[in-house]
Amino acid sequence: MDNTKSIHLLNEGVGGELRAIHQYMYFYFHLDDQGFKPLALLFKQIAMQEMGHLELLAERILFLKGDVVMVEAAAVETITEPEAMLVRVMELEEACARDYNRSAIESAANADAASKQLFERLVSAEEGHFDRFKKQHDNIKRFGLSYLALQSFDGGAPEGAAAGE
Repeated sequence: MDNTKSIHLLNEGVGGELRAIHQYMYFYFHLDDQGFKPLALLFKQIAMQEMGHLELLAERILFLKGDVVMVEAAAVETITEPEAMLVRVMELEEACARDYNRSAIESAANADAASKQLFERLVSAEEGHFDRFKKQHDNIKRFGLSYLALQSFDGGAPEGAAAGE
């Protein structure tokens, strides 16, 4: 079996995950600096999950005897307004899920069931990230930025975010 196509698709995923990790940590730093700790922690937590995705992709590439290309798909966008951050990451998560769906289909066409399954698993994870970001965005639209400020004063964290980091 020629693994070239699968390795290419997996490395596209690596680039996307690197982009997400860097972007989400950039947002974490700025939100934490603005005093929006709970939302900042959500970005940090999801960046860590994206690191796990990167590791899975790299392991598969190496199993297929390829080389992991550690180049992010795009540069970090310098967005510092919380609502704009959420709008952008929802777009990125949707695009990522779409790309992983496409990669799963291509992997199946290339008779690479293991890569197909990995991409399908990543689709589900990215959709979960989208849902968590959307809930925060919906709350900001409903309550305004005071939603974030009030969370920060009472030490509350968004649903699913690790507290105390």
